[in-house]
Amino acid sequence: MSAAPAAADTPERAAHKLYAAIEETAALLDVRVDPATTRPIVTAFQDHLAQAAILFRSATDQRHAGELNLHLMMLPGDSDPYALLHAKGLAEKSDHPSSRLLAEVADRFPVASYGIDFGVVGGFQKTWSCFPTDDMQRLSEIADLPSAPRAVADNLAFFARYGLDKHVTLIGIDYAQRTMNLYFGEVESLLQRDAARAMLRDLDMPEPSEALLHFAERAFGFYVTLTWDSPRIQRFCYAAIAVDPTTVLAHPEPEIERFLSTVPYGHDTPKAVYAALSPKDGGEYYKIQTYYQWRPRLTSHMHATVADAGR
Repeated sequence: MSAAPAAADTPERAAHKLYAAIEETAALLDVRVDPATTRPIVTAFQDHLAQAAILFRSATDQRHAGELNLHLMMLPGDSDPYALLHAKGLAEKSDHPSSRLLAEVADRFPVASYGIDFGVVGGFQKTWSCFPTDDMQRLSEIADLPSAPRAVADNLAFFARYGLDKHVTLIGIDYAQRTMNLYFGEVESLLQRDAARAMLRDLDMPEPSEALLHFAERAFGFYVTLTWDSPRIQRFCYAAIAVDPTTVLAHPEPEIERFLSTVPYGHDTPKAVYAALSPKDGGEYYKIQTYYQWRPRLTSHMHATVADAGR
């Protein structure tokens, strides 16, 4: 007679285990967790942790120094995470358009799932609205949202020139930095070196390094960052996913190697790696995410393939 299967964790137990993992990981990276900030956010989403993808993230730029970020992805698409956090006193609403944009996106477009980003020091930072994998959205319609940055409309010609006007897969809103991200899918032809150079040149970005071009060829997509204060695109970021990041990074930076060797989760699951280029942030830098809880459907969700074999 076979043994009965182990009972699934209760939401409270799942939240307790995740918080313990956060404290363990932060301590290994010499980051001090603020429990009064972090624990309530974990608790607020405890009913969804069993189905969510959960990621730890670190970055090599100065702006992210001293912080460990967590992402909760694939939260239900019928609930507004920003409204939930605001109701619990964990997110501040303001008169800034970023506070209204998430609800406008939900009213206008099909949202398959949400994501949130928070820091163990700084608290809640960001939401994502993720569109169905077979239903990418039009950039011109996003530009028409009352609270969208004017920079979306100002750059429509650039996106149309590269065939991106109907390929938006995800919208990110950073409430702390007051920025917006636009993620694009099905962009394989734009990942080659000549295309990458042309796009970055059109945006007046710094000349990409050999390492960044190497990474772009192995990426599955990219996203841009815009603000409400400038017509220019502020940041251009390539995204790749691989079990072994050395297959997509030409020369892993020391901070990335330490993160990968120290974080005790996700050793056998893919890692999400990002290479960003921004004049404002001092040129090129890298972000890397490892999964506390991986969900294989993320690859279709991101229009991605795991890139360990390279290209």
